[in-house]
Amino acid sequence: MKIRSLPHAVSAALAAALLFSACSPKFDWRDYRSPAAPYTVLFPGKPAAQTREVNLGEDKVNMHMAASEIDGVTFAVGSAELPDAERAQAAIMVMKTTMAKNLNATITSEKQDSASAGGIRRSTISMEAKGVRNGETMVLFGRFVAKDKRVYQAIVAGTEKKVNQDAVDTFLTSFKAD
Repeated sequence: MKIRSLPHAVSAALAAALLFSACSPKFDWRDYRSPAAPYTVLFPGKPAAQTREVNLGEDKVNMHMAASEIDGVTFAVGSAELPDAERAQAAIMVMKTTMAKNLNATITSEKQDSASAGGIRRSTISMEAKGVRNGETMVLFGRFVAKDKRVYQAIVAGTEKKVNQDAVDTFLTSFKAD
């Protein structure tokens, strides 16, 4: 009797193992604290980091970037320091426009906030954009922040059918410019 039940027990164990492996999380959220700029964010996977020179309006700056990709959807944060706070304010407009242009996207939603505390000015632009690339609808969700002389861009971009709104919300709301 026990010999007959052994194959059934093995089959049940294999079925359970397959079920549990199918439930493994797609997003492996991890706290990331940038070594290059004062910010924290939750990435959905281990981020890769790099620095490259970019043009932000009239300024050439070193942009420090960290990004991870899950199922073709990119989660990224870029940061840079400008010569002064006024140029940082102008730079986030350039960043927002450039990101939308890179996807041939049209901005569908935008919200701007500004505040000053302790002599430090902070401006935030939140936006959503849609475009088409290679016949697929692309979406971009972005948060662009100017805090004193620093600028930040936190973005999620990918095909509309692959972007998970809960993941977008988790990523963007977790971003904190320290």
